[in-house]
Amino acid sequence: MICINKDEDVEKEAEFAGINKNVVALDPKTDPITEEEDDEEKESGSGIDLGIISMEKLTLGLKKKLVVLPVGGFLVHRAHSRRPKTIPENRRPDFCSGKFMIYRRPYCEGFLKFCFERFEVGIWSSAMEHNIDGVLTNVMGELESKLLFTWGQNQCTETKFKCVGNKHKPLFLKQLDHIWEKKYIYHRWSAGEYSASNTLLISDPITALLNPPNNVISPAEYDSENKQDDFLGPNGELRVFLEGLAEAKDVQTYVKTHRIGDPAITSSHADWEYYSKIIRAYTTTK
Repeated sequence: MICINKDEDVEKEAEFAGINKNVVALDPKTDPITEEEDDEEKESGSGIDLGIISMEKLTLGLKKKLVVLPVGGFLVHRAHSRRPKTIPENRRPDFCSGKFMIYRRPYCEGFLKFCFERFEVGIWSSAMEHNIDGVLTNVMGELESKLLFTWGQNQCTETKFKCVGNKHKPLFLKQLDHIWEKKYIYHRWSAGEYSASNTLLISDPITALLNPPNNVISPAEYDSENKQDDFLGPNGELRVFLEGLAEAKDVQTYVKTHRIGDPAITSSHADWEYYSKIIRAYTTTK
């Protein structure tokens, strides 16, 4: 079941997104929203009409590059109801999806609109599909239908390895080859249409381990308790980076000279011996 804060802006977003009858609004009498919180929400860009994209800003006639976005830790923070350490202490969730409380990142809506104006956009999460569907519906609204694709854990490569620091958690990898070679025939692009020259994956370095390093950027995970976060904002680091990428001739050349976030995992990494085994096990010689 999905629940949302019953303030004016979020009600508009819910109506816009076409949320179904299973949505349960939070009671304003027991969970009031202060004027300060409302002002902060307006300043952070929520309530933006995502469906209206100015046509004059669209790069019509030009082949747009592809930007592949993650969900958890980037667009939103997901806190599990049974894991108190994941729940922020200084704010309430924007809505709930299943057993997760969801916290939108500041400027998330405006950032998505920005991306659709300049790029083809795909979503790729390492979470199970049923855990991201409700999140995307609430966060993206009508723009969800404009996504080139929405991929989840089933489109990741499940390895026989476990995550460093959690021997019970299986390691999943995102391989851009699956996009470039059109592994799934039901998508509307052609094999070879997207390549290393026009594709950017935003992901953590571990999940992106098998990809060319200059096709990936790995921003720090979203800190949901940081009310000053402006990474997705109009003058934020990522928008400035993507503005330049949209105009660049080649993704790899641009990323090489404009790196942001964590570096790719290489032989200098503390756990290289472990990760090099994964690379050898899942890299196909062509």
